[in-house]
Amino acid sequence: MKIKDGFMLREVAGAYVVVPVGGRADDFNGMIHLNETGAFFWNLVSKGAERQEMIDEAVREYDAGPERIAEDVDRFIGILKDNSLLQES
Repeated sequence: MKIKDGFMLREVAGAYVVVPVGGRADDFNGMIHLNETGAFFWNLVSKGAERQEMIDEAVREYDAGPERIAEDVDRFIGILKDNSLLQES
């Protein structure tokens, strides 16, 4: 799993935003606001992490159980899919 090319995560004034760059700016107007956990997940997906790796990394990083983390990961992946932000394999 990987984020499509042409999107960059930036921290601006303590907030995380994903912005389209290059040709993506023509197709995708606006920006995506993420919280700290969303930025953490975004970085993992940007590096090609699969679902279970995301869960494992988040369990190590955050004080939450694997079931709760799995729900958050699934919701995040769903949002990426709904917005066509994932590269097709």
